[in-house]
Amino acid sequence: MAATGSEKQGATAYYVSTPIYYVNDAPHLGHAYTTVAGDVLTRWHRQRGEKVWYLTGTDEHGQKIMRTAEANNVTPQAWCDKLVEEAWKPLWEHLNIGHDDFIRTTEKRHTDRVQEFVQDLYDKGEIYKGGYEGPYCVGCEEYKLPGDLIDGEGEFAGQKLCPIHKKPVELLKEENYFFKLSEYGPKLLEFYAANPGFIQPESARNEVVNFVEQGLQDLSISRSTFDWGVPVPWDDKHVIYVWVDALLNYATAVGYGANQEKFDGTFPANVHLIGKDILRFHSVIWPAMLMAQGLPLPGKVVANGWLMVGGEKMSKSNLTGIKPQDLTSHFGVDAYRWYFLRAIAYGSDGSFSWEDFSARYTSELANDYGNLASRVAAMVGKYFGGALPEDTAAGDAEQAVRDGLAKAVATADRKIGEELDFQGGILAIFDFVKQVNGYITEQEPWKVAKDTTPEGQARLATILYTAAESLRGVAVLLNSVMPETSQKLWESLGAGESLGALADQKVQDAGVWGTLPAGATVTKGAVLFPRLEEKSA
Repeated sequence: MAATGSEKQGATAYYVSTPIYYVNDAPHLGHAYTTVAGDVLTRWHRQRGEKVWYLTGTDEHGQKIMRTAEANNVTPQAWCDKLVEEAWKPLWEHLNIGHDDFIRTTEKRHTDRVQEFVQDLYDKGEIYKGGYEGPYCVGCEEYKLPGDLIDGEGEFAGQKLCPIHKKPVELLKEENYFFKLSEYGPKLLEFYAANPGFIQPESARNEVVNFVEQGLQDLSISRSTFDWGVPVPWDDKHVIYVWVDALLNYATAVGYGANQEKFDGTFPANVHLIGKDILRFHSVIWPAMLMAQGLPLPGKVVANGWLMVGGEKMSKSNLTGIKPQDLTSHFGVDAYRWYFLRAIAYGSDGSFSWEDFSARYTSELANDYGNLASRVAAMVGKYFGGALPEDTAAGDAEQAVRDGLAKAVATADRKIGEELDFQGGILAIFDFVKQVNGYITEQEPWKVAKDTTPEGQARLATILYTAAESLRGVAVLLNSVMPETSQKLWESLGAGESLGALADQKVQDAGVWGTLPAGATVTKGAVLFPRLEEKSA
């Protein structure tokens, strides 16, 4: 049996991928949600000191793209080029996505390798020619089982609809080439049983297991009714099914068939981050294709839930697509990156509302975190002329703060780095922020400052050093989530010159107490989270 990605077969990179996104339109919050999650995860592992590879990109073939391009009176390639360069890449740059590669399925480095992969399966007898007739959803680029469809209402009364896109399916009949997917059902079930963490969350795993247990049908891997795709190498009247083409990006982008050293050092992915609507492709078809080629399987396929607006999945087809820039222009990029991972348990559906974002921003970011940073900097400036004082009078209260930071580091590292529980990791960090706020309230440094004795001043110095050093730890822990804010805080603490770049700070070292040197220049910079302006109607 093929090895799991967790074994990595000698691969050295921590490899994370997003889905490659259809370029039939501009990206919305749902696309950005998965991509930000992958960015936070890979930044976290980089701050562990690991070698990391983060892949994202665009899926540019298939009937849906072709029809969208035709509707806009341009060629499919021109449509893809325009969307990628004017919408997708600029948004990832805007959101500070630190991907290592951006793969486009129209690139030659991909299409050549796809043909080689499929040709090899054909030569092995894994692919045969046959005919197929059935309901097809262009939006999903997938034949549907009759039991998956829902009855239409209103304008679609009497028709069968795709349950995801809520649009009528088309009855297609064509001669295709088929991959012997049905033969891999028992192998897949055996693999799922041996690797219970392969599909996450558990609800997704149960869905896939139940689906495979019902028996798999062979997969149509070519289309002959349109020509926008990668040609089947032995029969140019067919193009390769877009999902077979798309899934192979995870291999072609890291050197499959072209750079064996890079491929061996990266593949397979440790984590495939996907939306739950494409779960079966990644947890059934993709591993079966890899098994057929004798390639190792990924470590985890993690399906995030849907972002909901008014009870509907956020999507262009449902007219609930919201541009990320609509939010970043009001709340800022870092707050945007923080909010969705903080507010929604990864793997579960979650509802977005402007009111909830505003409330959390004000309470947790501005009041708890931003105000703490401002107060500490102001007091160091007022009582010590901006020079960080020495910690010489620590007691039980300070030890409790040190223990709290160590706990936050351990919890956040486990939850974000291993469990992909972004919400749990962020909450652990903000629990510590609240602890530091409570510590300052209890110690009342503004009152201690009135004691001008050496003992009183030593106590004041210790309180403020403890608060500043706590903020240093928070800056390191939140760097993967809010990199711009962490850098601002880092610089205001005077940490830059003495400690080097923030990106060089290890997650595991965030809790090493006493890292900030006495005498560092602490400045009260710009407010980390400015008061929100009233949203115009």
